[in-house]
Amino acid sequence: MKYLVTGADGFIGSHLCELLVSHGHEVKALTLYNSFNSWGWLDHSSMKKNIEILSGDVRDPRFCREITKDVDVVFHLAALIAIPYSYQAPDSYVDTNVKGTLNMVSAAMDNGVKKFLHTSTSEVYGTAIQVPINESHPLQPQSPYSASKIGADAMAMSFWHAFQFSVTTVRPFNTYGPRQSARAVIPTIISQLAAGKKEINLGDLRPTRDFNFVLDTCQGFLDIANAQNVAGEVLNLSSGVEISIGELFKLIKSLMKTDGVIVDDIKRHRPSGSEVFRLLGDHSKATSMTGYKPKVNLESGLKQTIDWFTNSQNLSLYKTNIYNV
Repeated sequence: MKYLVTGADGFIGSHLCELLVSHGHEVKALTLYNSFNSWGWLDHSSMKKNIEILSGDVRDPRFCREITKDVDVVFHLAALIAIPYSYQAPDSYVDTNVKGTLNMVSAAMDNGVKKFLHTSTSEVYGTAIQVPINESHPLQPQSPYSASKIGADAMAMSFWHAFQFSVTTVRPFNTYGPRQSARAVIPTIISQLAAGKKEINLGDLRPTRDFNFVLDTCQGFLDIANAQNVAGEVLNLSSGVEISIGELFKLIKSLMKTDGVIVDDIKRHRPSGSEVFRLLGDHSKATSMTGYKPKVNLESGLKQTIDWFTNSQNLSLYKTNIYNV
């Protein structure tokens, strides 16, 4: 099989490319064009020589038509994902997340791609109305980012309903692990503690999240790609376990055997109506349809993540003294 992964320079995308290569597949990887000729995390991958790496932008429809030629399956992960930045630049989220998805799904259909896996996010559910959250839970746009992903989900799925093009929406909950951006809560805690800080800047400690290790998320993508009869479906990828940010901090501090106290950083708080206070996913549909089952529990995944971030070469890639939205 020949796969195209958009957003391959990012955290999940780079791990997914490596997983596909390890299974013997041919992989085309789209990285965001830049003048530094950077391939993001693929620059640090030992498998990059086995990957056809392209640079471009999903906002360009002509380019999308070129890269989707002679491809069997598209994993569409390219997106703007930082929630705080979406308050400042919502227009760019519509351009990349909604129009970029339209460009990719349209190009894939026109070029005869067999399956299109569109990446959603648990943020589209907003604060849980009932738990665990299954795929029929109402969608609540509590941030411009969430709104753009709801729009992107609808755009992708419209190609299934209107044209019977094989689109599946993959909805990961909070993925974590090596290479994650330091603006995410697990890396921001680990990187500050690893840098020797005693006062750890965090936002609201009350929200709960369903954290899923990155290799489990990527395996879920592959399980869905390999499954039959998933066209037109929305499938959650979650761990089925929730933990508050406050308890998460205590767990990480215990695993790292270090001291630190939390400092409430107002910059890290969302607007009052925008905070998602509870996420706990139900992945039973994905399990029944594809065999997906998360294998890495939170403590084990955190240990692997801590080991990666506390490697001095990896930690040096992060600016732990800067809060990057």
